[in-house]
Amino acid sequence: MTIEYLGFKEAMDYLGIKSHKTLNKYIAEGLPVIEVSKSKKISKTAIDKFMKEHEVITTSQENN
Repeated sequence: MTIEYLGFKEAMDYLGIKSHKTLNKYIAEGLPVIEVSKSKKISKTAIDKFMKEHEVITTSQENN
């Protein structure tokens, strides 16, 4: 069974981040949070979509 909705700690583990401050920045940038009563969850699908939307392709250039 795959769990779709994660608590903040599980969401941080899924994202590979260790700081609540970083998670709060992601939320401020638009990562959706589901709030039911006092419970807050983040969807894995929403995390994947958010990260894809913020993907930046970088290229390295050599200085000659």
